[in-house]
Amino acid sequence: MTKAILSSPIGAILIDDDERWLRSIHILDGVETIPAGYGEPAPASLAAEVRRQLNAYFADRDSGFDLPLAPASSERGTALRAAIAAIPSGDTLSYGALARIAGSGPRAIGQACARNPFPVIIPCHRVVGSGGAIGHYSGGRGVATKRWLLNHERRGGLL
Repeated sequence: MTKAILSSPIGAILIDDDERWLRSIHILDGVETIPAGYGEPAPASLAAEVRRQLNAYFADRDSGFDLPLAPASSERGTALRAAIAAIPSGDTLSYGALARIAGSGPRAIGQACARNPFPVIIPCHRVVGSGGAIGHYSGGRGVATKRWLLNHERRGGLL
């Protein structure tokens, strides 16, 4: 397993992969310390590619991701992950609207977002409360991180 770190505008991001699949990324909240074993990945590793694509996203909000993500634990999880990933950069959908699209319920969408092992890559920050309320975010510094990501994607528009 590779454990790498990326310094980003939203804080340190921990990257875990098994050289075949990206297993998770975790945005530190600014208080958490970097666990032992995280550092620079080998240049041709999956972790290095994850870092490259994340850096491209932070440099250009319209860049996409093409990474081998560890499969979800169920078909339903795969479907919800795909529904979240389909929200275009710069757009948002409410939990309810996304639930209708995915043939699910708003609580299931909320749980999928809260348990998302790939924040930023699977853009759960684009899922908001009804009426455009910012909602919750489990990555980094919570709502402040979500707001930063949405503003970044909206080309400087403020939330």
